[in-house]
Amino acid sequence: MATNINSVKVEISVVLGKSVIPMHQLLRMGRGAVIELDSRQDDPVLVLANDKPVATGDIVIKDDKIAVSIIGLLKGYQ
Repeated sequence: MATNINSVKVEISVVLGKSVIPMHQLLRMGRGAVIELDSRQDDPVLVLANDKPVATGDIVIKDDKIAVSIIGLLKGYQ
C-alpha cells in the first residue's frame, strides 16, 4: 500500500524564546501586550515538526515577509 506524500500533514512551529509568567499576570494581559523573552533578536530559533525539535534556524525579514532560514538539522535528522 503506497502513501501519497501530499497526504502527509506536518505541523511546523518555531520557538523564538521562552518566558515564565504567573497565570494571574497572563490573564490581565490584553491585545498588544508585550511578553519579554529569554533570547535576543539575533539568537537562533528552534524549529519543531509535530512538537519535536528537528532544526535550528535564523529569522529572515524581507519586505513584509518573515521566514526562517534553516542553519542546521538536529542529531537524528541529518
